[in-house]
Amino acid sequence: MKDSDIHQVVKILRREKEKWDVPVVTLMSQTERNPFKILIATLLSLRTKDEVTARAAERLFQVAETPEEMLKLGEEEIAALIYPVGFYRRKAKNIREVCRILMEKYGGRVPDELEELLKLPGVGRKTANLVVTLGFGKPGICVDTHVHRISNRLGYVRTKTPEETEFALREKLPREYWIEFNDLLVSLGQQICHPTSPRCSKCPVEKFCDKVGVERSR
Repeated sequence: MKDSDIHQVVKILRREKEKWDVPVVTLMSQTERNPFKILIATLLSLRTKDEVTARAAERLFQVAETPEEMLKLGEEEIAALIYPVGFYRRKAKNIREVCRILMEKYGGRVPDELEELLKLPGVGRKTANLVVTLGFGKPGICVDTHVHRISNRLGYVRTKTPEETEFALREKLPREYWIEFNDLLVSLGQQICHPTSPRCSKCPVEKFCDKVGVERSR
């Protein structure tokens, strides 16, 4: 894909996204820009389907909506509320520890700087970027497996890891697209651009795609 094609690709995906399901954390940010809820929901979403994440987050936030309220719950209580998200016991431990640190070090507020967020247990670059962008509306590029895979499949970047993809996109992706790029490619990845046998015949941006690494498609 030519670098200049990115403008057309974004324009098309913006239009097509209206037909697809919105990622659960993005949906939450559209109704309430709450950095704490976005942080916790993103932690729950790791290695977990969106519909499971949505139900678990709803159950948890009905009981505790702030770090202070969350610390009143035991680890086992949190685990029971978020089950069956992936690695729910580890996530319950991390959530409680995150809340303790937020209360002790940040006065109960979620930091809005990437480097500070990365110090929290269980928080990687994907989660930190999502909190910065959706929680605070600050520039950032959230790269998950979909964004990494599709950016490379399009031929827009040539990287080996999501972290490499993030930094490559920071170098070349127009800043105006940074925040929304994750949503656009996650939606495309969930609906059409699957890891194996992508539905290329149904893809709205197929003509721009170099199909790097695609051995079989539909």
